[in-house]
Amino acid sequence: MRLVVATCQVDYAGRLTAHLPMATRVLMLKADGSVLIHSDGGSYKPLNWMSPPCVLREDVAEDGRAEWTVTSKSTSKGPDDTLRILIEEIHHDTSHDLGVDPGLRKDGVEKHLQELLAEHPATLSPGLTLVRREFPTAIGPVDLMCRDADGLSVAVEIKRRGEIDGVEQLTRYLELLNRDPLLTSGGPVRGIFAAQEIKPQARVLATDRGIACAIVDYDLLRGLDTGEDRLF
Repeated sequence: MRLVVATCQVDYAGRLTAHLPMATRVLMLKADGSVLIHSDGGSYKPLNWMSPPCVLREDVAEDGRAEWTVTSKSTSKGPDDTLRILIEEIHHDTSHDLGVDPGLRKDGVEKHLQELLAEHPATLSPGLTLVRREFPTAIGPVDLMCRDADGLSVAVEIKRRGEIDGVEQLTRYLELLNRDPLLTSGGPVRGIFAAQEIKPQARVLATDRGIACAIVDYDLLRGLDTGEDRLF
């Protein structure tokens, strides 16, 4: 990654036009090809940016000042997006090799919910037993694959807060799972949408799709896991 602190003017042209007058800013050039322009305020959001794939060309303007031109193919049928950075003065220019990033590892309630429900699936529905956590599909893993008391497959999607997009996600999983004859030999795979809180709109959509909803008590599950008497 390359970080440049420079007094510069920035002009964007593409689907619309935007202008940043001459001021001191931070220019961030990432290894993935993206270019971001930050001020010393405005929280984390850049003032302007160009997403990869894009091409950066460093030239000199007619008046002798450095001029960077970043070009990216437009996703629409209009002209290509262009970011023109006219640099008055560079105050700092440094590059860093950050190496391979391991990615974000979420360690919070949703992850713990999955672990605890895998240990106690019957809290979602009587007779439910675990087959596998992170059951793979072509579009991503289902949180829990279980069997009910009748031996039928049940896919469980777990969220901290249940909203419409979570129901849509489980719907897509069920569409794929129900194409697998090994899973549907005794009947169709049904779904359970489990969360600590489920929004009314999500519950209506789930019911319409034939998906059961389950409210999860995180403290109760933790008590079951530790054997605390106060939870019984």
